[in-house]
Amino acid sequence: MSLHRLREPVLVLGATSLVGRYLLPRLIDQRTVTLALSRRAQDEETRVRWIAGDLERPVEIAFPFAETVLSLCPIWLLPPALPALAAAGVRRLVAFSSTSVSGKAQSSNAEERALAARIAEAETDVRRLCEAHQIAWTLLRPTLIYSEGHDGNVSRLAGLAERFKVLPLAGPGRGLRQPVHAEDLAWAAMAAASSPLTPGRTYDLPGGETLTYKAMVERIFLGLDRTPRIICAPIVLWRLGLRLAGDRLPGATAAMGERMNQDLTFDGAPAARDFGWAPRMFKPVFPHAEESRAA
Repeated sequence: MSLHRLREPVLVLGATSLVGRYLLPRLIDQRTVTLALSRRAQDEETRVRWIAGDLERPVEIAFPFAETVLSLCPIWLLPPALPALAAAGVRRLVAFSSTSVSGKAQSSNAEERALAARIAEAETDVRRLCEAHQIAWTLLRPTLIYSEGHDGNVSRLAGLAERFKVLPLAGPGRGLRQPVHAEDLAWAAMAAASSPLTPGRTYDLPGGETLTYKAMVERIFLGLDRTPRIICAPIVLWRLGLRLAGDRLPGATAAMGERMNQDLTFDGAPAARDFGWAPRMFKPVFPHAEESRAA
């Protein structure tokens, strides 16, 4: 599906995020008048006007005039900024949320349940404030986001595979997954913003392939140009190993092991129907593997 031109100027929130590193070049290629918010000073780009500001303190930001906002930041940072964005002329918003709003709502981990509740509350606030300020809104909920060598999900597993040469799973790893590439999400943000069918709607954005957690890990090994070495351990032993690993696996929780055998799948058909969502299959290739294959 060809993209209609976005209403300009376009302001990107979270421009230095995983998706932002793909979105800004796309906007530049389309010669879109682009503004980008960042907490840190950025190298000057002739086609992007950088705005200094921290969404943790939106009252301190002098938002420039913008017709469209593409929000890539954590969604709970958006509601406090919406009144000021409306005052700056914003009439169209596409904001990323997450399928974690439902995928982690029943987690055994209290922090994950709190995260899901925080996302749900923020989504409600975004809808309410946009309607109050006459901003046409669209929410996008991606699944497991990856970008080879840059993300904290798939690339984190790749790093562990490189380090330990083997990855242990909790149980058989039969839970279904739909990893989605950050570059595809950059396209989705622009497509959703330009489609006349998307205002007032929320879309799940799964990747182009549904596969088991174990199969996903096998693809990660192949993306490293390595033979898959996977141990399917009983869940009790996996939890014991997690405790013994301690600080060597920062951020890992027992709930992560439980989810390896839970389906986390979502329907991308509405997004395909309304703005042509057609993401790639899950076949990652990590940077050093590309170099070794080219040698």
